[in-house]
Amino acid sequence: MKKKIVIGIVLALLLIMTVGVVYAAGGDPTGANLGTVKDITSAVTGKPTLDEVATQVAKNKLGINFVWVMLTAFLIFFFQAGFALVETGFTQAKNAMHTMAMNLMVFLVGTVGFFLTGFAFMMGGSGSFSSLGGTAPLNHALSIGGWNLVGLNGFFLLSGGTYDVGVYALFFFEMVFMDTTVTIPTGAMAERVKFLAVVIGSFFVSMVYYPIYGGWVWGGGWLSQLGAKLGLGNGVIDFAGSGVVHAMGGMMALAGAMVIGPRIGKFKKDGTPVPIPGHDVPMAILGTIILFFGWFAFNAGSTLNGTDLRLAVVATNTMIAGAVGGLVAMLYMWVKYGKPDPSMMCNGALAGLVAVTAPCAFVNGISAFIIGAVAGILVCVSVAFVENKLKIDDPVGAFSVHGVNGLWGILSVGIFADGTYGAGLNGVQGAVTGILYGSTGQLWAQLIDMAVIVVYGFGLSYLFYKALDAIMGIRVKPEDEIAGLDLPEMGVLAYPDFQLTPVVYSDGVLEKNVKSPQVLDDAVLSKGVK
Repeated sequence: MKKKIVIGIVLALLLIMTVGVVYAAGGDPTGANLGTVKDITSAVTGKPTLDEVATQVAKNKLGINFVWVMLTAFLIFFFQAGFALVETGFTQAKNAMHTMAMNLMVFLVGTVGFFLTGFAFMMGGSGSFSSLGGTAPLNHALSIGGWNLVGLNGFFLLSGGTYDVGVYALFFFEMVFMDTTVTIPTGAMAERVKFLAVVIGSFFVSMVYYPIYGGWVWGGGWLSQLGAKLGLGNGVIDFAGSGVVHAMGGMMALAGAMVIGPRIGKFKKDGTPVPIPGHDVPMAILGTIILFFGWFAFNAGSTLNGTDLRLAVVATNTMIAGAVGGLVAMLYMWVKYGKPDPSMMCNGALAGLVAVTAPCAFVNGISAFIIGAVAGILVCVSVAFVENKLKIDDPVGAFSVHGVNGLWGILSVGIFADGTYGAGLNGVQGAVTGILYGSTGQLWAQLIDMAVIVVYGFGLSYLFYKALDAIMGIRVKPEDEIAGLDLPEMGVLAYPDFQLTPVVYSDGVLEKNVKSPQVLDDAVLSKGVK
């Protein structure tokens, strides 16, 4: 079954690659036309004309923007290491290789899927990004009654004349954001999900699930049009992705955890949860620190403009909310349970960072403090509620960190935005202003966005996992789950020097434990190890 599915995926990709992609001449693949009116010749002699000086200034500004966007995108890619360490540290040693491998694989698959269709669906009708030289080729979308639903330029980074330096820079930046979403569900389904199911799920996220909703908010889609068309503030505002990236990933994490069910031994017969400690919490702490560092680029880079000085406000608000979230979570656990709980300290910091990601450019430091403090409490309450009341097993708290606090971040824009930034966003003349500063329209737009995330994000994810489970089964065999997924799923142990591995003989009887397959003697091997 697995081989047929893998072969099917490969054949489908080959078919897509060979099907004619309409190549439209155009774009600016060398960047030679950006910011220039004519060649700067007299400037070399030391006597530039006024036009030549203006041209060079424009080229320099664009150069700064390109470097800023690409550099921050490089740093955001390092998120992958942070997520890998956090998820692996919070899970058991017998699944460490499987968890680490998932976090690498989702990037590989996600890049391919986003390249094939995802970027086009998301940004193909987004219009012109002046900070990147115009990106004029991104000008074609499917619309109904003037409401944009899905982009149609940019398949394979060729169709519609998108072989263009500005488009390529935008693709790179948007790709590393998408990869955060595709990573989040792996933590919620860790320790019992089939590797192949995650491969297929990653194509689904990168090609369809994330891009369509992302286009509605960031690609000139209908949610972003709520302001210009219905007068609801500036339309849906999500500066760096509390909703687009995190809440959408959190909704998929919740759906996946519900469909796949809890780990063996997680709940007693009476429903009481049983702690399954992570094997390396220090590893998870290191991953949290890496994510915290990367978040400065994640949020500040979303200006897409290295000369937009508001990036200082964005980065500082990010630091404040993340620090307060971690501190409040630590204090909450310390008071309630008698110990500060390092794992919830990590989740509290991440929750604060998630929550401030949408409003970071539109609020002051006091608001960022409040947003982070609320997030720190929300994540603690949510983790306990999901486990104790809903009986859902989420090993790393992915839904509580990203789903719950992603929604809180979206809502906080409509509450705390102070009207000092964002004039012109989504074609609305006024700056982004929340209800505390006199505007109710923005709050309504954000509430609509929250409803869409729940209905579209959770609903579509749940249907996807139910269908995939019915077709191939997304959960590993019980005996593999008990033994650990490193050998059955990956064929290699994360810790061969000390990890005990059950050896099952051809008659199906579990005979003994050994440290790794490499230490089996000839007598054992002659019995026929599976």
